[in-house]
Amino acid sequence: MVVSGGRGRGAGRPTLEEVAARAGVGRGTVSRVINGSPRVSDATRAAVEAAVAELGYVPNTAARALAANRTDAIALVVPEPETRFFAEPYFSDMLKGVGAELSDTEMQLLLIFAGSDRERERLAQYLAAHRVDGVLLVSVHADDPLPDLLSELEIPAVISGPRSAAEPLASVDSDNYGGARSAVEHLLGRGRRRVAHITGHLDVYGAQRRVEGYREALRDAGQEPDEGLIEAGDFTEEGGHRAMTELLRRRPDLDAVFAASDVTAAGARQALREAGLRIPDDVALVGYDDSAIARHLDPPLTSVRQPIEEMGRAMIDLLLTEIAERRPASARRPVRYQVVLATELVERASS
Repeated sequence: MVVSGGRGRGAGRPTLEEVAARAGVGRGTVSRVINGSPRVSDATRAAVEAAVAELGYVPNTAARALAANRTDAIALVVPEPETRFFAEPYFSDMLKGVGAELSDTEMQLLLIFAGSDRERERLAQYLAAHRVDGVLLVSVHADDPLPDLLSELEIPAVISGPRSAAEPLASVDSDNYGGARSAVEHLLGRGRRRVAHITGHLDVYGAQRRVEGYREALRDAGQEPDEGLIEAGDFTEEGGHRAMTELLRRRPDLDAVFAASDVTAAGARQALREAGLRIPDDVALVGYDDSAIARHLDPPLTSVRQPIEEMGRAMIDLLLTEIAERRPASARRPVRYQVVLATELVERASS
């Protein structure tokens, strides 16, 4: 939103967005200043306080009147089996970022798994009782009913990665499309010509965007994507091994693989070695996440770094703002509430 000049006599009450625009900061920063968070520099605090004074902003008193009904608890909901949560560094890094950003608040964090129908049913009952002030949803599939449930219950929520381009919930994600492009461009730049892709769950929007980035990088290089070089995976090591085995059966002439996660790449690496192929001499390999797994593989894995901890922090910033204003999850957000963070290719010996 652009704020120009003063507010006319007929204008409504100044909003948090207008204060943020006047101060030149994000609305989450304004919320932290108003709520007395110490995680703000003196200069930023002064700019926000000046904007508040200039605009005559008054926090939503109705929302503050409801403060007595707050639980001071946030739920981090993972609609996956516990085994996957503890096996994949993505989740622990996300949890680390969320915890760090909450450390200066009075909020308690609840970790809730909802990977089975029974767990989802229990969670629905728990949320219906309004026992948390807000929810962070991580690793959501396209057909997951939880986001719609949160909208119905009008519980503030932020989702890690939108379900589609039309996602109505606030979301934080990395640039999956750009990250995939950089991986494939890197492999093509190393002289590889038959680049395969092991996808993630294709009912996850981020995995779809990585496939799109893969295809577009090939097209820009003058290659029409070969669907025989694309094999569905599920972000797991077992899925990576299975997909790599199938790709080698179908296209034994492939000379590079872009895997949708480092865990998937670890499974692919094992399958390549079982087939007697050397990395990167025979087949170059690139992963995604730049997790500890990437650094500890032999050879160390080239990987697309997504700032997972920063994503967790950004999710908390958005959610605390939602809670402060009691903005229901059903309210459709403008585009600026779809936060996309940049990725970076980290080159190592596997490619």
